[in-house]
Parts: sequence; C-alpha cells; structure tokens
Amino acid sequence: MPYWLLYGFSDFLSFVFYNLIPYRKKVVLSNLRNSFPNKTEREIKTICRAFYRHLTDLIVESIKLFSITQKQLDKRFVVNLPGALPSYFQKGQDVIIVGGHYNNWEMLASGLHQQVPHDVVALYSKLNNAFFDRKIKESRSAFGLRMVTTKDSFAYFTEEHTTPRMTVFGADQSPTYSKSVLWTNFLNQDTAVALGTERFAKKYNLPVLYGSIHKAKRGHYTLDIDVLFDDPNQTDEGEITKAHTQKLEEQILAHPEFWLWTHKRWKRVRKENE
Repeated sequence: MPYWLLYGFSDFLSFVFYNLIPYRKKVVLSNLRNSFPNKTEREIKTICRAFYRHLTDLIVESIKLFSITQKQLDKRFVVNLPGALPSYFQKGQDVIIVGGHYNNWEMLASGLHQQVPHDVVALYSKLNNAFFDRKIKESRSAFGLRMVTTKDSFAYFTEEHTTPRMTVFGADQSPTYSKSVLWTNFLNQDTAVALGTERFAKKYNLPVLYGSIHKAKRGHYTLDIDVLFDDPNQTDEGEITKAHTQKLEEQILAHPEFWLWTHKRWKRVRKENE
C-alpha cells in the first residue's frame, strides 16, 4: 500500500484504539498521571490522544518495513554520526549504543546497519510466540542487522570477529526480579533500571553511545548519536546507567507522546533490602 493509504488506516485505527476498543488505555493514563503529577487531567488526555496517533503510525510503519526498499528506508531514516565513530572503527573498536522505545525504534533496527561503518548487532529477548518472534527477526534483519538473544549475549561478546561491532541495547524495559538493577528517580517515580548496558561496557571497556530518535515529520525520522562515555572503566558504579536514563527522560519530557506508554514500566517494586 502507498503511505497515504496506510496513514488513512492509521487514523482510523487510532480512533478505534482510543474511543471504541481502548487498547491498554487505563495503563497509559495511569503511567501519564504518575509521570506528570503537575499536569491537569485535560493535559494528560491531550498527551494520551497524541500518543495513540503516534502508536498506530508506528504499527503501520513497522508493517511497511516488510516490503520497504533500501532507497525508501534511507529517505525515511537518516543517521547523524558523531565524529568519533569513524575513529573507533579505524581502531577496530567495538561500541555500544543505548536508547529506549521512543519514536520508531523498529525503523532504527532496519536502517542503522547501512548508515554506520560498524556491523550492527541488537540484543533482544526472544518472544514466546514462535511465529511473531520469527517475523520480527525477518523484518529487523532484512538490511543487515544481526539479532542475538539476551540468553546468548555472553557468548556473543566473547566470540572472535574481524569487523568492529555496534551493539544495540534497549534499556527502558521493566527488569525482572532476577536481574541486577540500579534504583533511580525516572519520570517522578522510583524506577528499577537494568545494569546490562553498563556491565558489558565496563567488562569489555566499550565506548557507550546514546541514540536519540527524532520525528522530523510523519513517517520520517532522524537518529542523533552522541558519545556518553569514551572510557567506561573510568566511571563510577551506576554512572553510565544514570546517564543514559537521564538522556531518555529528557526526550520524554520534551515530547512525551512519542514514548511507549502502553508498557507496564513500573511493575517491579523495590524490596526493603534493595
């Protein structure tokens, strides 16, 4: 389908999800109220409505990735590289890039590999549904991205390779109780943040970059990459995790409608001994 038709369907789907068959609307409103306690109910609902318009755009854009061409993708997803990245590549230095579920992360997964010198690898949690797990891997891997399950992450980091790699971490999911976390204030709430990005960065002394996705206009995105830490081993415990969490929070505060509010981000509660 052409994009104008897809976005017409997105507008219809947004109306259905928001008004007729509310999709996780209670979760979205609860998350928004807790994150923005100083906003009025009218302001909260305005953000909520804008979020559903973005969410359904994200759905149709993600489906379109199954048939999109490289030329179309390069026009719709543009990466602004930091000056340090070619230097890392020339030195044979692997790097880590971290971000959140903000704007169109699926387009990042499809479009990043062709626009950076490094081989791009994304760590992900395998879905229980085998069909959807396979389809997501097909979509994200269509233009060169390699996907590695979190279960295989330690083997991945120790394997031999000749081309420098850029490993993608999504760091805003609610961690399970089995994972080591840092507790911090995020969006006015006591929040557990998984330490995986920081642990791997320090263990292998990998520079940490942050990827900020911006929505230029409907269906068009840019990715700004900033160097957070050039030498992770010189950082204090928790410093890397706090830094990338703060960067995400700044994005959300600027344009809250582009974050994934349907996710139950705060389902892990701090125990007395944590």
